[in-house]
Amino acid sequence: MARTAVAVPPALARRGNRVIRPRDAADVYAHPRAELARLARSGAVRRLAPGYYVLVPPQWLGDDRWQPELAAAALGVAQTDYGASAVALMGVSAARHHGAVPRAVAVAVVAVPKQRPALNTPYGSVIFVKRDTGRLDLERVDTSLTSGWVTTVEQTLLDLASRPTLGGLTATDTAEAIRSLATRADWDLVRQLAEDQHRPGALRDALRTAGRDHA
Repeated sequence: MARTAVAVPPALARRGNRVIRPRDAADVYAHPRAELARLARSGAVRRLAPGYYVLVPPQWLGDDRWQPELAAAALGVAQTDYGASAVALMGVSAARHHGAVPRAVAVAVVAVPKQRPALNTPYGSVIFVKRDTGRLDLERVDTSLTSGWVTTVEQTLLDLASRPTLGGLTATDTAEAIRSLATRADWDLVRQLAEDQHRPGALRDALRTAGRDHA
């Protein structure tokens, strides 16, 4: 159902990260929490969870059919709290980005510097994993809501092997994702990452699942 959306102030509309907290709007509104709630009622933003909103793209203003992509929202939330350089999509979210998980899943996984509970949203759950992104192999990613970091094919392969059910994947789905990534991975880099990150068990499991344990 279409409705007339209240315009978002230019200072907010220009944000590179379209996930926003009330404190991020304090320079625009005297009462940002109330104003964001008003924008949510009008359809100009979507409420992700208590204290988090996402700006609706201009072309979708007034159209209730638009929903944010869960992984993009997860990355945006993490960036608002910890900064873009300290967070990265990983696990099932990275695997889906790399085309190794063909179907959409209702869970997103993001690396952050501090342990924290999962965040439930109307679009799925966000799982935060404490990781030092400075020790991870990352590449740039552009999402519909923000730009940031995602683990590379090689890092994602190791992460899936290390925690195969993280994010709600079945063991079968994870094995299929690992085999898909394995065809594109630089295995010398996988071995180097496993050594640097002290993850010999993850390497063994990845090699076995990929059918390369005798290679």
